[in-house]
Amino acid sequence: MSASNIWVVTEPSGGAPLPVALELLTKARSLAAAGGGSVSAVGWGADASSMAAAAGEYGAATYYDVGDIGEQLPGPAVAAAIASLIASGQSPDVILIGATYDGRDIAGRLSARLDRPVITNVVGLEDSGGSLQSEHGIFGGTQVAKARFTADGPGLFVVRAKSFAAEASGGSPAQVGAAPVPDLAAVGSARIAARHAEERSGPKLDEAEVVVSGGRGLGDKESYALIEELAKLLNGAPGASRAIVDAGWVPYAYQVGQTGKTVKPNVYIACGISGATQHMVGMKSSKNIIAINKDEQAPIFSIADLGIVGDVHKVLPKLIEALKSRA
Repeated sequence: MSASNIWVVTEPSGGAPLPVALELLTKARSLAAAGGGSVSAVGWGADASSMAAAAGEYGAATYYDVGDIGEQLPGPAVAAAIASLIASGQSPDVILIGATYDGRDIAGRLSARLDRPVITNVVGLEDSGGSLQSEHGIFGGTQVAKARFTADGPGLFVVRAKSFAAEASGGSPAQVGAAPVPDLAAVGSARIAARHAEERSGPKLDEAEVVVSGGRGLGDKESYALIEELAKLLNGAPGASRAIVDAGWVPYAYQVGQTGKTVKPNVYIACGISGATQHMVGMKSSKNIIAINKDEQAPIFSIADLGIVGDVHKVLPKLIEALKSRA
């Protein structure tokens, strides 16, 4: 299956594409350029012009507008609109979808409508002999498996965030085309009843340039305040290992790892985290990794650029004091 005609599901947030959508558009642009093909975006929301401008800046020539779906669930509407476009004669080779909650829902529904399988948990894409090949971290990210579709397209790939860097190409706004939603009948009856915004200060965890994460080595829930204070001083975001999320110390939204968020900051500080492979999958691509742990044999030190063997209850207060004195 070639990858000359690539569509990217461009999920909106606040009138602009999510970061993962920009990452996928960037990768699609690179793949399509190598094969002499084109990139199209499929998005929805009230502000099609802003979405089309952003999609064009990252390489899309066409922006298929599903329209303002209001409080409908995106999954049924967007999957039906894409399937309708394909039925009308459009022929993408590949459809890339971000591994968000709505993205996974769209992928599953689109798979059923097109009678095509989905390749999920993708962390890499490459052209191999004229065929698109995906990469997947397995066994906690210690090994990489590769997969490809052997039948005709469209091939559906669900890609994890931070798998690629988002880089604008400076392109002009994408040409807007309609992607009308067909009659959904009972499938479209579900509505979003309420929305709850996560309370936070500072940058989002998966977008922060600095992430400070705490683990079981903190000892108790109250000690997580050290993580939050250090993150605030560094203008970063606080994160956590699965162990303390499962223990109820912090919300799931803080979790970094295979079953949490994937982060790729300039600096990642792991405090009291031993380094289970499931956690390292979500942060090992960070540019600079600093590990603080009193166990000098902790696996986290194997990927750390700087390791501090010490008690986080002694190291963190000293680091916080030093940062405050500089301020």
